[in-house]
Amino acid sequence: MSVRLAHMQLSALFTPQDFVIGLEAPDKWAAIERLVGCLEATGRLAPGSAAETVAAVMERERSMSTGMERGLALPHASIEGLPRVIACMGTIHDPRGLPFESIDRRPARIVVLLLVPRAQKLLHIRTLAEIARLLSRESVRDALLAARSGEEAWNALLAGESSRSTSA
Repeated sequence: MSVRLAHMQLSALFTPQDFVIGLEAPDKWAAIERLVGCLEATGRLAPGSAAETVAAVMERERSMSTGMERGLALPHASIEGLPRVIACMGTIHDPRGLPFESIDRRPARIVVLLLVPRAQKLLHIRTLAEIARLLSRESVRDALLAARSGEEAWNALLAGESSRSTSA
């Protein structure tokens, strides 16, 4: 993936297995653990690195909440030794969502965990911005929340990217 692309293809960061549909967690900390666990279970995160990864994401979250607007949270961290950007997304079916100390005080219903190699700060910032840009569109968020499988969620991302590129 090149940082020189006009628009990054976020769908390339995910596989259908990288979605936790109907994410259930008592708080944002448990949600982060669940999403890191998903990445470890699918083999996208090195075996035995989950605890260190959870700690890095939680440290970042404690320094400043990653709750955005419109029901979106983007917990993220730079990870030493990570070979490439990886991501996992959880959708929360409960309309009460999950408190994430968001800017607009609305609970999160879509939580995107982003892990980036420590040496790639520009890519980190650019990927966060691209996720926020795509998920700022209500139609994309609605499609993700309506998805009942990882395949449907991944296709919703593809459709959102496709409609953005044809309207740009």
